[in-house]
Amino acid sequence: MKNSMKGKKPTVIELFAGAGGMALGLEKAGFETKMLVEYDKDCVATLRKNRPKWNVIHDDIHEISFKGMNADVVTGGFPCQAFSHAGHKLGFRSVKEIRPKIFLAENVEAILRNQDGKTIETIMDVLGSFGYDVRYEILNAVDYNVAQKRKRVIFIGTKKGVRFQYPKPSKKKVTLGDALKDVPKSEGSTYSDEKIKLLKHVPAGGSWVDMPVDVQKKYMGKSFYSTGGRRGMGRRIAWDEPCLTLTCSPGQKMTERCHPVEVRPFTIREYARIQSFPDSWKFVGSISSRYKQIGNAVPVNLAKAVAKELVKSLLHPKLVATVKVQSKIKDFK
Repeated sequence: MKNSMKGKKPTVIELFAGAGGMALGLEKAGFETKMLVEYDKDCVATLRKNRPKWNVIHDDIHEISFKGMNADVVTGGFPCQAFSHAGHKLGFRSVKEIRPKIFLAENVEAILRNQDGKTIETIMDVLGSFGYDVRYEILNAVDYNVAQKRKRVIFIGTKKGVRFQYPKPSKKKVTLGDALKDVPKSEGSTYSDEKIKLLKHVPAGGSWVDMPVDVQKKYMGKSFYSTGGRRGMGRRIAWDEPCLTLTCSPGQKMTERCHPVEVRPFTIREYARIQSFPDSWKFVGSISSRYKQIGNAVPVNLAKAVAKELVKSLLHPKLVATVKVQSKIKDFK
């Protein structure tokens, strides 16, 4: 494909924009954001607070016509139902109407097993029918300068003749200690007095299995007697390792993420640092809403790494290696 973009910034339209993790990563890589669509009012307020000049549309994506719009790239953290066979028209209408050079979608790893693989077949088939070559890979944020083990499936659809290569993992791994160095003080959730007593028994890098047996039984309840138990319960993260995947609510028993030294969940700003948001990025809403916004976000540095490859595809195609397009569904089991 002939490159007609010399000297221009590549443009992007983002759907299901959330609190801006993907958009910020794209911006850092050199993209011009033409429009973002988001339905959650707090996410919309967060986007507008941080980037007043961005064209943020607060609406249901199903009510928006994309006819006549254009952008080099369309991105989105699409919900699973948008990818289902019944909902594919809702999930892909924007791509069909905008006709970007590249389409990027991200989702949780579990989408690969959704509906016994039928969801993936739908994605490949529908985008293929629009004239796109479609690929997907599981990328772990920890490999891209993020202090967190967080796997996401990154789908890339390219028009015929457009090359794309997934980013190579960085050599250096960022630890929790690296990410939280000099982190500003901020609000945060707290544990109950009872949970504090229990978690005091867990060392940095440990979990419920490090508690005395009588405390284990009290903390785990019936789960104590199940085979193997759940290692994610009662977890305290160590300074010299990356964090486990952040969730939308920091105090959930099944996905405990306790501070290495203090017996408490991570604060709002600590959460944001772990997701590689800069301290200047402010979140709007209640404490629970802010945790949810951050927990749902695409890590900024992961988005930036992928976006840099998108820029290379659009502006410097000769630097992109020729990669064979996937012709069948991968088996990630």
